[in-house]
Amino acid sequence: MGMPNVQERRWSVEDVWALPEDPARRYETVDGELLVSPMPRFVHQRAVTKIGGALMGYVEAQRLGEVMFSPYDVVLDPFTLMQPDVVVIHPVGLDVVRGEVPPPAPFLAVEVLSPSTVRSDRLRKRPRYQRAGIECWLVDLESELIERWTPDADRPEICAGTLVWHPTGAGSAFGLEVPIFMRQVLGPPNLLADPLP
Repeated sequence: MGMPNVQERRWSVEDVWALPEDPARRYETVDGELLVSPMPRFVHQRAVTKIGGALMGYVEAQRLGEVMFSPYDVVLDPFTLMQPDVVVIHPVGLDVVRGEVPPPAPFLAVEVLSPSTVRSDRLRKRPRYQRAGIECWLVDLESELIERWTPDADRPEICAGTLVWHPTGAGSAFGLEVPIFMRQVLGPPNLLADPLP
């Protein structure tokens, strides 16, 4: 006797938006697969704040757009809604600010890896960003490095020294000293030591 054919549910963006709000969990769907993750820990949020802050100064100085933090819904199709930790979007108009049109997809998405999200960030979300033409950085606190995935890359650029990013339209490149960043994130708080650019 054969096993019954079990059809898994395909989650749409609308299905995810219809879920009851839960402050302890984050819900996403990638190609119809529901991803549920717990709220991030302190060290994760510290990493998000540090890298987002460094990007914010650069993006504003270069007039590239805006830096936004999760929760920020990146809707790529009716079955894909992701909430990257940090995103960089092109400049928006008043129609977006007023909520008349949805915000744009980012041209950079940053995911800080956590024990509970590392598998989905690496195997589900990162390839989906690439397919959409979005550069993705995976911040690996355990290995103390950042993987930089450009949309057409088969392998990441492993940044353990300096991460250099020179997006289209920027007059100068963004540079992040990864060892300094990791010390600030993983070490005791010391606001005067080793400031990021």
